Amino acid sequence: MNLHGIVSGVIGAVNPHVPATLQRSNGYATASDGGRTPAYLTSPQTVQVQALSAKEIQHLDGLNISGVLRKVYLNGDWRSVYRPGNQGGDRFQFGTTGVPVNLQGTTWLVVQVLETWPDWCSLAIQLQMS
Repeated sequence: MNLHGIVSGVIGAVNPHVPATLQRSNGYATASDGGRTPAYLTSPQTVQVQALSAKEIQHLDGLNISGVLRKVYLNGDWRSVYRPGNQGGDRFQFGTTGVPVNLQGTTWLVVQVLETWPDWCSLAIQLQMS
């Protein structure tokens, strides 16, 4: 049962869903000098951005993750660092249309999976420097 799908309409009336581009890590390209440039597969998403709870902040602090942090809910089963599958480094990029001012033009790194279910997940994201 997709609980996120059931409640997202009601939650969206209070805290609107916003468009974002999920940049899923797809390895890297190595330059002739040995430098690496990350590569991404992009997909449009509609996400619910919320503040972290005190317990979630405490958990991330215990992992030595700090900075500007938020939580996103979205459909699908996404991951942060997943070493067995050689995955990680996924990012969210917010545009300038239909997005709150504090998110416009920003990029956020997925730093922790908070909840994962077959149909939806919640992820902790950290603001990245431009």
